Amino acid sequence: MFRESLRRVVEQTEGGVAGLLMGFDGIAVDSYSREPERLDIQTVGMEFSYILTQVRKAAEILEVGGVQEVTIRAEQVTIVIRILTANYFMALAVSPGGNLGKGRYLLRVEAPKLQTEL
Repeated sequence: MFRESLRRVVEQTEGGVAGLLMGFDGIAVDSYSREPERLDIQTVGMEFSYILTQVRKAAEILEVGGVQEVTIRAEQVTIVIRILTANYFMALAVSPGGNLGKGRYLLRVEAPKLQTEL
């Protein structure tokens, strides 16, 4: 069920490389990769789960409201992370020149479906 949602987001995003559903503890619930040899999305998620925890703490300290989305743009890939619950997030990796806007839209659409399943 989770893999199908992740697959749909990755496949329907031009330039989509991989998708991930992970806990903030760094343990992957599920993942889907169109190009597994190009990017280990689970390792990416583990590394960024700690940073996301820090971003959420900073937002709380600054009293700016809950973090909903974080985008990390690197030379070879852009990672869009959507917070689902206090314990889980989903991420989408998009190649340079990919349709980042559509990927963000699809994450937003799929988020409520995944939230009800968690």
